[in-house]
Amino acid sequence: MPISRRKFMLASALALPLARPRIGRASVWPDRPIRLVVTFPPGGASDIAARIIAPALAERLGQAIVIENKPGAGSTIGASLVAQAPADGYTLLMSNSAPLSISPALMPHGGYDAIKSFKHVAYIGAVPTVFVVHPSVPVSDFAQLTAWIKAQDAPVQYGSGGLASVGQIVGELYSRQTGAPLQHIPYKGSGAMRNDLLGGQIRFAVDALPQNLPFLQSGQLRLLAVTTQQRVPQAPGIPAVGELGYPGLVAENFIGLSGPAGLPDTVTQRLNVEVAQVLSTADIRAKLEGQGFVLAQKSPDEFTDFVRSQADAWGPVVRATGASL
Repeated sequence: MPISRRKFMLASALALPLARPRIGRASVWPDRPIRLVVTFPPGGASDIAARIIAPALAERLGQAIVIENKPGAGSTIGASLVAQAPADGYTLLMSNSAPLSISPALMPHGGYDAIKSFKHVAYIGAVPTVFVVHPSVPVSDFAQLTAWIKAQDAPVQYGSGGLASVGQIVGELYSRQTGAPLQHIPYKGSGAMRNDLLGGQIRFAVDALPQNLPFLQSGQLRLLAVTTQQRVPQAPGIPAVGELGYPGLVAENFIGLSGPAGLPDTVTQRLNVEVAQVLSTADIRAKLEGQGFVLAQKSPDEFTDFVRSQADAWGPVVRATGASL
């Protein structure tokens, strides 16, 4: 039966007060769980940072943060997923050097841009890499490692967390700068590589410092040099490549939080503030620094400038190594 105009206007007026609160609630971010994409399998530096930070950040935001490990193709699978996601703050990237400083230089047909495809929200810190050997390798310092590799009948295999990882690039640079012949063995994540290193299936690796500190303390692995200009507080007994005369091997894998390009400024600023608050917590700082992270704070603009400078500096180096995806 047709509804009268008066009844229609009355029904509409009664409905309006009910509709307004729903519109208001929908505009408040966040109002549902957030997806945090990690571009490596569980066990890597990015994954460790995500699992330390996410619970505290989720508590401050009032919404769950679901960590999704999306490894593969030099970290470009996970990074591409975030670059193509809606810029609504519900899909974020645990950004790091692999997808932003290394892989863009190795993608012949493009794919995403380290600056144009992302909104870089919050810098967290950097993780030095380390030259690490199985105890069966008869060396005790960096110079002896080079001499031992050169004395072998065939190129020495070295492991890393994957193709186009910081570990691979540093290993390639080391081989070029010292003349030590190496054969790269890429793994699907640092965890799998480290298991083989501990078991002696491979005897040399370039890996992130944090995960190797317990094995240094237990004597299961021998750490010979960190890829920093100066020694780091977490491992003061390990020489830095800068002091050993190899400044060209200085390399740190940065960790941060990024989102798709077009992320609203309100979301960006809130995330930056909340991450800073999380990192100011003594317990969180202790956990991250205990894992070898060197923490620092940057504004979104400062973080973006940092990513740009890293991409500009690493691009030519990465291409010169001959690495490929």
